[in-house]
Amino acid sequence: MKILKRILLLLSIILTVVVFINYPKLNMLSGYAAKNTASSVFVAERNLDFTNNTDNNFSPVNLATNTVNSDEKTATSSAFGLLTRNAIYREGLGAVLTLSDEDETATYLTPKRSVPDNKTPYPYGNAPQKDTIFKNVDYNLLNETLDILFDEKNKTRAAIVIYKDQIIAEKYAKGFTKESKILGWSMTKSITSTIFGILEHQNKINVQEKAPIEAWKDDDRSKITIHNLLQMNSGLAWDENYDKISDATKMLFLERDMTKTQVYKEFAGKPNESWNYSSGTTNLLSGILRNEFNTHQEYLDFWYTQLIDKIGMNSMLIETDLEGNYVGSSYAWATPRDWAKLGLLYLKNGNWLGEQIFTKKWVDYATTPTPSSNGWYGAQIWLNAGNRYPSAPSNMYFFSGYQGQNVFILPNENLVIVRMGLSKNADVDELLKGVINSIQN
Repeated sequence: MKILKRILLLLSIILTVVVFINYPKLNMLSGYAAKNTASSVFVAERNLDFTNNTDNNFSPVNLATNTVNSDEKTATSSAFGLLTRNAIYREGLGAVLTLSDEDETATYLTPKRSVPDNKTPYPYGNAPQKDTIFKNVDYNLLNETLDILFDEKNKTRAAIVIYKDQIIAEKYAKGFTKESKILGWSMTKSITSTIFGILEHQNKINVQEKAPIEAWKDDDRSKITIHNLLQMNSGLAWDENYDKISDATKMLFLERDMTKTQVYKEFAGKPNESWNYSSGTTNLLSGILRNEFNTHQEYLDFWYTQLIDKIGMNSMLIETDLEGNYVGSSYAWATPRDWAKLGLLYLKNGNWLGEQIFTKKWVDYATTPTPSSNGWYGAQIWLNAGNRYPSAPSNMYFFSGYQGQNVFILPNENLVIVRMGLSKNADVDELLKGVINSIQN
């Protein structure tokens, strides 16, 4: 009997130690599951079973137990019954993880949105497009190319090819349609960058100026410019790792104000010499944008009135943190067709139906390779200057997000290609090759 008690005591000690060591990881696990569940159910309007089977079905997130309260619009996720996190949905702002009971009853401002244009044909409105058959397009090759993306290996949810303003191919996985909102993850960074381009076009900001961060004014970080931040070339330390507890995961799942995490980091390199991918930097940029406006309401409205709703991306919603800052690094939801509109705006050098929203000069700036990025990165936009995709032209650039969210812009070919999935390992180069080869110029 004494031996049994000792064994049980030892097992209890071991269990306590294991829980203590892994408790922070459980916090991240349940936090990701709760946030993702709330967003999927209340932003993307999927049901819980579909969410668990398609969005929370990968390790270790699938170990969490998730529930939703449709009346209160909340999601709760538990990690083995040891740690529980809650997320709430706020109309106009999306879902957010709570850090205290008061967060669930707090009041908040919401952005003002415009009414969708459902009369003008796509892409300039949301009505059905006027179909055009291009004699120089091999539609069989085009559709075969898209079909390959939807096998078990490639795990694609949606794919669209737009040529000369016309959707020439479009395909969706089971359970998804052209009305389905899909999280763009880090494609949101390109939206944040675009807001700077709009403000610069309106002569309201100069990205070459020093970053207006009070905490940096008396040390060497005062040399960092907004330009350095846009290129992720500030030299500041940051750990962007989603497989462990890192700066990125702590910011997304533990912070009330996500714009401040990068502020407190010290140098790990030198400005303009040390490219380092950082979601913290993008959210710092969102904070800088917030301070450009006289009121919080103006900040919330600007993203929609001057970009998102202006070009008819009416399905899009950018989620905020608990302090009301847009999580410009990660949390924009929209239909694939609306994501494509942002690509078209860049393809058209910022001109939308005759209105210059930002300039060609901005496009050139945003697609200029960052020093030390090996030709991979511009101003919150990925590049092919380093020939990451050898089958595509070197001047192709793209928005890119976690698990394979992509909008590719090919200026010479007059193409925008959207691919949204659950696997970053899809053979994207074959997709690009097949689409390009299907069009004879």
